[in-house]
Amino acid sequence: MSSMPEPNPLLRDLVRTKSVEQSIADTTEPEHTLRRSLSALDLTVFGVGVIIGTGIFVLTGTAAKNHAGPAVALSFAAAGVVCALAALCYAELASTVPVAGSAYIFAYSTIGELPAWIIGWDLVLELALGAAVVAVGWSGYVQSLLDSAGVSLPHALTGADTGGWSFNLLATLLVLVLTGVIVAGMHLSAEITRVIVAIKVTVVLIVIVAGLFFVKSDNYSPFIPPAVTVEGKSGGQSPLIQAMFGYTPTDFGVMGIFTAAAVVFFAFIGFDVVATAAEETRNPQRDVPRGILGSLLICTLLYMAVSVVVTGMQKYTELSSDAPLSDAFKAVGQDAFADIINVGAVAGLTSVTMILLLGQSRVFFAMSRDGLLPRTFSAVHPRFKTPSKAILMLGLVVAVLAGLIPLEELSELVNIGTLFAFIVVSIGVVILRRTRPDLPRSFRCPWVPVVPILSVLASLWLMINLPVETWWRFLIWMVIGMVVYFLYGRGHSRVGRAERAGRAPRGQA
Repeated sequence: MSSMPEPNPLLRDLVRTKSVEQSIADTTEPEHTLRRSLSALDLTVFGVGVIIGTGIFVLTGTAAKNHAGPAVALSFAAAGVVCALAALCYAELASTVPVAGSAYIFAYSTIGELPAWIIGWDLVLELALGAAVVAVGWSGYVQSLLDSAGVSLPHALTGADTGGWSFNLLATLLVLVLTGVIVAGMHLSAEITRVIVAIKVTVVLIVIVAGLFFVKSDNYSPFIPPAVTVEGKSGGQSPLIQAMFGYTPTDFGVMGIFTAAAVVFFAFIGFDVVATAAEETRNPQRDVPRGILGSLLICTLLYMAVSVVVTGMQKYTELSSDAPLSDAFKAVGQDAFADIINVGAVAGLTSVTMILLLGQSRVFFAMSRDGLLPRTFSAVHPRFKTPSKAILMLGLVVAVLAGLIPLEELSELVNIGTLFAFIVVSIGVVILRRTRPDLPRSFRCPWVPVVPILSVLASLWLMINLPVETWWRFLIWMVIGMVVYFLYGRGHSRVGRAERAGRAPRGQA
């Protein structure tokens, strides 16, 4: 009687998983242990800090003017529901595997090493580009405030692309300062984030309350403008769905609400970063789900309230695409609010940049601790208990990106990377329910597998609405990642080495 054939060694290596127990045990290694100091409130503040950025100050007007009209509030609600589907999946895995690394470690525990590497490699790019893009946006707001005060930077230090070489000094300095804050410890980062979030939420509430006094009911009519067929884009700028099927989204009407939802969805990006801090949370099984879901709920309500106010203050056809909130106040003779809004934007982008840098360093740290990247980057500082080498190296890279490279087009890589992570995490919930039903789960995603499947489908829909050239850039980055994995990660994997050591006596080196 012949025995079953051995699985292909290469395939076996690529889909090997790291047990949840081993992932949790790794967090107790003295040289690779992070300090637990965060509460549910800290995590909620982190979530609000990273979600509320330029989206609330810019996308509200863009989506209303070009896609949905006053019904943009429903677009924010729809986008919030899509994010909530993924957030429920993140909450379950974060409470089950409370380890730094977020989607990377979730994939390693459920799907396998190569998928985990791919998602980790994706997250490193996503968070680096996200931090650099936001830092550049922060620099623009600060320069605007300086210009209002009569102070102008030399052209060579503004990063402007209006002709001649230019270095974005303010964006680079922001990244370097925040890198130092993150190195100094999670507690300091949390304290600073609390202050910044308090400022920007106060500004948002001022906008909502003050704006209510200038709302005109006529501006809400029609609440859902008549549908308009849009002309498709060409070449690499066309959405993947148009290139594949010839379908182009519809503006206004009922379908325009969902077109706008795809636009404003990107104002929600960041809640998943909360999961990267699971290992530094005092009670992660309880507090991480609260932080993820609580921050998403708060931001969805704030986004909807702002959109209702701004479309009531000014007719949606007259809204500004660049600065809709401040321009809406100017339109009703309240110019002083423009500077207040700019201050809120500066505060908002500061916390977004810091938390993206923090999340990136934790993903890099987790991959390094597993041996897929050099182990030196997973050593924690003896005093601060942070992965200081990883933070400093990544901070320098992001500072250079923010200072030198025009990132507007590359910023869409942040979007596709986030959606890809959503898909992996949603699939991971279903797999872990089947393979490890015995694991304690302090939070359980409801209606599995229905909710994870809906999350995958919603994320895929938004992904195929991104431009073709964004997909090409994403695939190129993935190919580079595969090369790095096969040249370094596969051979240095700690899980792989442990397996080879265990097989050695049987002649399976």
